[in-house]
Amino acid sequence: MFSYDDFGAFPPEQIAYAKAVSDRLFDIYKHKPLAYIVTYGCQQNVSDSERIKGILEFLGYGFTDSPDNADFVLFNTCAVREHAEDRVYGNVGAIKKLKKSNPDMLLCVCGCMAQQEKNAQRFKSSFPYVDIVFGTQVSYRLPEFIYRRLTTGKRVFELSLDNGDIVEDIPVRRDGKIRGWLPIMYGCNNFCTYCIVPYVRGRERSRSPESILREAKEMVNAGFKEITLLGQNVNSYGKGSPYGVNFAQLLKMINGIDGDFRIRFMTSHPKDCTSQLLDAMAECEKVERHLHLPFQSGSDRILKLMNRHYDRETYLKLIDYARKRMPDIAFTSDIIVGFPGETYEDFKQTVSLVERVKFASLFTFIFSPRNGTPASNMEDSISREEKGKWFSQLLEVQDRISKEYSISLVGKTVRVLCEEKSTKEGFLIGKSSGTASVEFQADDTYIGKFADVHIDEYTNVLKGTLIK
Repeated sequence: MFSYDDFGAFPPEQIAYAKAVSDRLFDIYKHKPLAYIVTYGCQQNVSDSERIKGILEFLGYGFTDSPDNADFVLFNTCAVREHAEDRVYGNVGAIKKLKKSNPDMLLCVCGCMAQQEKNAQRFKSSFPYVDIVFGTQVSYRLPEFIYRRLTTGKRVFELSLDNGDIVEDIPVRRDGKIRGWLPIMYGCNNFCTYCIVPYVRGRERSRSPESILREAKEMVNAGFKEITLLGQNVNSYGKGSPYGVNFAQLLKMINGIDGDFRIRFMTSHPKDCTSQLLDAMAECEKVERHLHLPFQSGSDRILKLMNRHYDRETYLKLIDYARKRMPDIAFTSDIIVGFPGETYEDFKQTVSLVERVKFASLFTFIFSPRNGTPASNMEDSISREEKGKWFSQLLEVQDRISKEYSISLVGKTVRVLCEEKSTKEGFLIGKSSGTASVEFQADDTYIGKFADVHIDEYTNVLKGTLIK
């Protein structure tokens, strides 16, 4: 349980609201209230929800895995794809029945989707039983929002996007104990023509290196074995800030923390990926040999339409330099298929780049227009059916390459972070430095620890033998 004295930089007015809310909760519910949290979208949203859960625990809430017995329900939303928005509206609609049976339940919607004015207005007009709606930069004010709803009876809608100072010392209730998320910056300045993120998360803002290091040390001391640094574009960490520390330097600082742990980061933008960063990765023994570097399209013409600020040649030079410095590095990436104006010839250039780089795995998407982005107004003459054929072709190529990557590990010894039991009795599942999942025989005491595993074979999964 958190103490009111634990959070030196957390706004004093929010601590005052938290105390006032805590005093009221038992009077309302006559029991310890329970919160049910649903998170959509990226790792940044997962990290945001961990801080929201920390605030709720700070207020006196417990947690439940079902909305049926919840006193507080929160949907942390994503605006990147239309399907995610449709799911939110459907799930919020399903809470109406529960609100009737439990009128004191509070229903909250927050995050990227809620940040968009059109969505906030729809929640206001079509979902009158939604109590609180807030955007991406004001979650630390949740104690205030709950207090206002409880004391005034009025619904709360707060979409401020002021790009001000980052609020530190927010309580955190992390979902796991082995792998954890550590945000180092918020927002994005890139304005890729297909992306809604800069409009819903605001401009880039970097946390101070001191705050990041303090939180990283806390995570290591708590037993976390893998820390993933988060940002919409981690490579531009420190730009425009007064700290005088760039991302390569920050990696070295975190690498210098005592303890047996490893470091990952995402997401990287190729235009800001430098040889200095790749050198830092090679020199830091705790930084994993894995680089997630989205290229989106192999066609220079499409990259220009996407406003990505790099070309195919630049991207491949980064890949080649990274492999020169780290021969065992694994690459992953994002690809959009069927961007407006894309032809089959453009798509073939994407496939040829995939063949050239040989990614360990890919995150692939068929273009989905987002209202409010320039790409949503671009002419798009290729049918969904045709895009689907291209998409299937890409998956077929990548499936073959992913298998080749897995087979290349057979006969090697890899360092694995043991994470959970396998469905096979007496076996565990762990992840290598290069993101490969490995199954091996070991007892449960290895969970949460690193182990050297010799890779014996690959069927549909890598299988190995524990080296004790």
